[in-house]
Amino acid sequence: MIQAHNLGFPRIGLNRELKKALESYWQGAIDREQLIQTGRALRHRHWEIQAKAGLDWIPVGDFSWYDHVLDTTCLLGAVPERFDHPGGPVDLDTYFRMARGRAPSGKPQPACELTKWFDTNYHYLVPELTPEMEFSLASDKLFAEFEEAKAALGAKAKPVLLGPLTWLYLGKCQGERLDKLALLPRVLAVYSEVLTRLKTQGASWVQIDEPILALDLDSNWRAAFERSYHQLQVPGLNLLLCVYFGPLQDNLKLACTLPVAGLHVDAVRGVEELSQVHDWLPTHKVLSVGIVDGRNVWRTDLERARQILKPLQARPNLWLAPSCPLLHVPVDLRAETALDAELKSWLAFAVQKLDELILLKHALEGRPESVAGWEENQAAIASRKASSRIANPNVRQRLNALTPAMEQRANPYPVRAQAQRKKLKLPLLPTTTIGSFPQTAEIRSQRYAFRNGQISAAEYEAFIKAQIAEVVAKQEAYGLDVLVHGEAERSDMVEYFAEQLCGFAVTQNGWVQSYGSRCVRPPIIYGDVWRPKPMTVGWIQYAQSLTEKPMKGMLTGPVTLLKWSFARDDQPLADTCLQIALSLRDEVKDLEQAGIGVIQIDEPALREGLPLRQSAWAEYLNWAVKAFRIASSGVGDATQIHTHMCYSEFNDILPAIVALDADVITIEAARSKMELLEAFADFNYPNEIGPGVYDIHSPNVPNVAEIVALIEQAAAKIPIERLWVNPDCGLKTRQWPEVDAALSHLVEAARTLRRRYA
Repeated sequence: MIQAHNLGFPRIGLNRELKKALESYWQGAIDREQLIQTGRALRHRHWEIQAKAGLDWIPVGDFSWYDHVLDTTCLLGAVPERFDHPGGPVDLDTYFRMARGRAPSGKPQPACELTKWFDTNYHYLVPELTPEMEFSLASDKLFAEFEEAKAALGAKAKPVLLGPLTWLYLGKCQGERLDKLALLPRVLAVYSEVLTRLKTQGASWVQIDEPILALDLDSNWRAAFERSYHQLQVPGLNLLLCVYFGPLQDNLKLACTLPVAGLHVDAVRGVEELSQVHDWLPTHKVLSVGIVDGRNVWRTDLERARQILKPLQARPNLWLAPSCPLLHVPVDLRAETALDAELKSWLAFAVQKLDELILLKHALEGRPESVAGWEENQAAIASRKASSRIANPNVRQRLNALTPAMEQRANPYPVRAQAQRKKLKLPLLPTTTIGSFPQTAEIRSQRYAFRNGQISAAEYEAFIKAQIAEVVAKQEAYGLDVLVHGEAERSDMVEYFAEQLCGFAVTQNGWVQSYGSRCVRPPIIYGDVWRPKPMTVGWIQYAQSLTEKPMKGMLTGPVTLLKWSFARDDQPLADTCLQIALSLRDEVKDLEQAGIGVIQIDEPALREGLPLRQSAWAEYLNWAVKAFRIASSGVGDATQIHTHMCYSEFNDILPAIVALDADVITIEAARSKMELLEAFADFNYPNEIGPGVYDIHSPNVPNVAEIVALIEQAAAKIPIERLWVNPDCGLKTRQWPEVDAALSHLVEAARTLRRRYA
């Protein structure tokens, strides 16, 4: 019997209802009960959508107030000591203080570390582990939601858990070595209690997500899977082990032989091994095939999918699903009323992907009601392949004309550094910011008014110039050394460029959760990419005219523009990335010609784009580094190239970061207490570096002493003459009072240490 199910639905709501409710609660505009009612309404709406689509099983527990890894941390009672958790159930405000450092109640504390969820742009809260840590069942959230779902869905409700090994693998122990697997027996004891309780509540299937089975695992972790899943057996309860984001490869035999009732595999990224899984997995077990892409927005070619599934059709227990949870795609394509009809016909968001699953199920069962939808799907697939808007001969010609010389600066860093010091005349420990300043309600309202024709282009330009002038004046008052224009004209660091580059499309309502209440609208790359005209030069040139201090030109790098968009899937990612790089190269050269001596090309997605398997790293890093160097290498020695990278584990890619050959790199380091610098120090990173000293993802404002301490930690690892002082990331999401205080403290800390080291 063929069944259709989902691994997880987007949490935020079609109109970002969760984001708005969370931020209202944090600001004191609504109370806890109003927040809880919003969450309940969203869950029920999403269950109803999935039930109406015709799914046989609907996930429960995929909803989260902030992050599903943090949910699991609280489920296990693994609350760090600084949050003063007395034991027992973890209350909502303790949960939010762990996530963001502050909540309506409780003492503010440094938040838990954020980092990227596998190779996605979603951020999770890193579990903090200690050797003596004890675990206990400390959250009723999953059980309460399952009771809700049973009342709404009946037997279709399927609880979802992040797997114990994946949770443990993602955790960190600061300051001391820890064999994380030593904690596994204690973790498994709580998981056993959770599964037993779900069985008592009436669950027949539980989905357990173990995406680390798509990674390179050593023999200890493989053996731990065998021990763990033998221990997690609960009579009468079926476990569906879910692996996604990549193929199983050397973990395939292990996954197929574990004592679970079913196995989900990613047949989008791992289609080549599907027949082997079919052969290895006993026929009495469910094989769940992730046949619809849960990571991208293109329609599924249903005929191709049917051909892939045909050899499995006679299997007695075949389930169909998206490749991974639909957390990574927007909610509903029907909300996009401004996209042109042709492009829109090529797309599928979360709701449409569920419809595709049901069409496939019906087709495999021979149901006639799927014919009309099938024909529409195939017409859209053919339309995209034949469209004249996909290819641009000039772009292809320019790509073919790339030479190695275009990837090289004229001279190495030591020579360039001398020229830059002579030109810029910066002090020891130069201070700067990463780019954006607060996007106030006034800025957003004026942008909305301009886009909707309520104010003229001239009025909007005058408003943005006034915002730039205010930001420049504030930075002068703080005493920063290298200034930025504040990016008031940019709704988003990716969307802004997508609106101006040919080959990109932007959506009205294509929101995706990045972390917590932070949502982004990834653009869609549908064709060859090229730059019709300068994108940033006018604004940056105006900002430079307001100050004698150096003004940074601010660009988003080629890998980040690629990875933080929904990329086309009809050509290699490397080709698309190099097309973007050539467009940025033109912009960089135009900025230099306009008199801008410092240009920042942000690449926060560089580490995120790293393939999950080490065997594929070299190929990716080769074209990713090449793209950055093509974008950045067309300038003279005296032009200083910066880059910025967000929460990532850099140890594995430091040779590639060095190969970027940026004059200055800024990284997020405040939450990890400069832990990231260990890798740069061990590697003898040769160029300049600005480790973040202000955690911008928390409303907490660091004082001067705290910043001084962080800079001194950095100076113990990196020569002080190559250190910069800056926040972790852009300040777009912060409020002005926080920014004013934090940047004033940052400058004072730098001055204090200049006096000390002088």
